[in-house]
Amino acid sequence: MTTQLTLIARLTAKPQHAVELGEALKALIYPTSKEAGSLGYTLHRDNDDPNAWILYETWASRADLDAHFAQPYTKALLVRFPDLLAREMELTFATAMNPRA
Repeated sequence: MTTQLTLIARLTAKPQHAVELGEALKALIYPTSKEAGSLGYTLHRDNDDPNAWILYETWASRADLDAHFAQPYTKALLVRFPDLLAREMELTFATAMNPRA
């Protein structure tokens, strides 16, 4: 049995790259939603910090999340992070206490 995994990722852009980062993250929504094991992939913008973007991702398993990070479109964005981000991504991994059956 696999355990459902939630990833909350906070990405803070350099001010001059906030819109660019948001557009790049939006471009990941459709292909990610089609990946095996993707149960939810929602992008948010912080109400108090327009440079901060938050991804709320739900995956069927850690293996599915790892496969997501290996996708060409994900890797293409990750290599741009040093130019786009003001600081390292903040990642929170959580296990749902009421996973879907």
